[in-house]
Amino acid sequence: MADAKVIPFGEEPRAKRKGQRVGRPRTNRTPSSLAPVPQQRDEDPAVAAEPERAREQGGDGWDRKLAHGLSFLRRRITGEYEVDDFGYDQELADQVVMSALRPFYEKYFRVEVKGLENIPDKGAALVVANHSGTLPVDGLMLQVAMHDHHPAGRHIRMLAADLVFALPVVNEISRKLGHTLACVEDAEKLLERGEVVGVMPEGFKGIGKPFSERYKLQRFGRGGFVSTALRAGAPIVPCSIVGAEEIFPMVGNAKTVARLLGIPYFPLTPTWPWLGPLGLVPLPTKWTIQFGEPIPTDGYAPEAADDPMLMFNLTDQVRETIQHTLYKQLVQRRSVFF
Repeated sequence: MADAKVIPFGEEPRAKRKGQRVGRPRTNRTPSSLAPVPQQRDEDPAVAAEPERAREQGGDGWDRKLAHGLSFLRRRITGEYEVDDFGYDQELADQVVMSALRPFYEKYFRVEVKGLENIPDKGAALVVANHSGTLPVDGLMLQVAMHDHHPAGRHIRMLAADLVFALPVVNEISRKLGHTLACVEDAEKLLERGEVVGVMPEGFKGIGKPFSERYKLQRFGRGGFVSTALRAGAPIVPCSIVGAEEIFPMVGNAKTVARLLGIPYFPLTPTWPWLGPLGLVPLPTKWTIQFGEPIPTDGYAPEAADDPMLMFNLTDQVRETIQHTLYKQLVQRRSVFF
């Protein structure tokens, strides 16, 4: 297991470090006179082609995957992994959760992402996106888009509602994925660290709106995300998501049931709750995620974060940009499913 390639956060495996302490010889100390002669190894073309054939047959690849998997399990069992003070477990998110979400992103929703160059390669940024779909699948697909396709391989830390962290299993998964509470304090801490933070200001009003109001943005709260970006001097990147509205067409809301369960709404769709668990299967719509040009905030004075008129204007600017881009994408798309 000491040869596994995946090691937590750049540390050497313990077995390797222990081996060096007791004086196990290292490869780079081998005298040149004892090193194998390359010409002798490559003289026979048939022998030279064997490693390549083995790689083509997948033998070496499966060996590496097995070693990686066993090493990962060992670290999870022994606790040799790290989480930050928000509960973010990058190793678990990258190797397990993203691998589980990727087939939905690539094959099921066939997500097309545009404008990722508008997310800076380093430093803080606040991504503001529309919210829809009855269940918050759009936030997960946004994470996969950033993780898999950003040139600098950046991660996005999503801000989530209180209800997410009140649910037993969902709470743990969200924390491991890097989600945190949608509050000013947490957002400011992440931006100060130079993270990319994602927020969906519509909240439950956006995700729980009826199908008849699809792609019509709801109110963007009180502009708290703008003041947070102003204090951190982080650019605001508008993000428009098309395709999520149709995965669970919400044709009704059982408000009495929602009150009894203590949730904002209880959706009624053409399949839920009539088909039971099958009603939770989303429709395979075609998605487009587009990141717009960033709106800079570092040119404002520190006291600008307390200016209500400035917050209102910037909030309206972000909202109008997202709405205009949504309409533009809807005109361009061929159909809901293709």
